[in-house]
Amino acid sequence: MDLLVGLSRDELRTFSWIAAAVFALVAGLWRWRRLHWTALGAVLLFAALNAGAGIYVLNTFRDSRWSAGGEPPLSAPSFSETPIVGQYFGPLDSALQGMVGGVNDFLAFKQALPVALDFLAVSGWALLLSFPLAVLAAVISFAMARRRAAEFEKYRTKVDLLEDELEQVKRQISAAEGSGHGTPVS
Repeated sequence: MDLLVGLSRDELRTFSWIAAAVFALVAGLWRWRRLHWTALGAVLLFAALNAGAGIYVLNTFRDSRWSAGGEPPLSAPSFSETPIVGQYFGPLDSALQGMVGGVNDFLAFKQALPVALDFLAVSGWALLLSFPLAVLAAVISFAMARRRAAEFEKYRTKVDLLEDELEQVKRQISAAEGSGHGTPVS
C-alpha cells in the first residue's frame, strides 16, 4: 500500500514543509516555554521527512513522476515473427526484452536520481542547521536550569531564615510561659 502514490514531486516537497510547520505550531502552542526544543524538533522532522522522500524516490524510481519528460522507454523488436526462421529467434527475443528492460530501469534510475538527491541535499542542509540549534537549545536549557536553581536557593535561604525566626519565637513563647508572667520584656 503506497500512501504517497498521488503526490507529485512538488507536492512531496511542500508536504515536508507543511508537516514541519504544523508540528512547530502545535508543539509551540502546547509547550510554549520550550520553544527552543520545539524549533529543533521541527528542523529534525523536516530533515527526516526529506530523507524519507529521497529514499522513497529511489525506491520507486520506475515511477513516471520522477522523469522530466526525457527519453521515452525503449522497446525491443520482435524477431520471432520473422518469416521462415522466426521460430529460432524466440530465445533472442527474451534476451533482448531482458536487456531493454535493464536499460529502461537504468534510464528511469538516471532520471529519478537528481530528484532523490535534491531531497537528500535539503535533508542534509536541515541537519547542518540542527547542530547550532541543538547547541543553542542546550545553552538556553542550561541557563533556565541555572536560573531555577538560583531561585530555589533563594527560596531555600528564605525558608531557613523563617525557620530560625520561628525557633526564636518558640523560645520566647516557652520562656514567657516558663516564667509565668504574661509577655516577656525584651
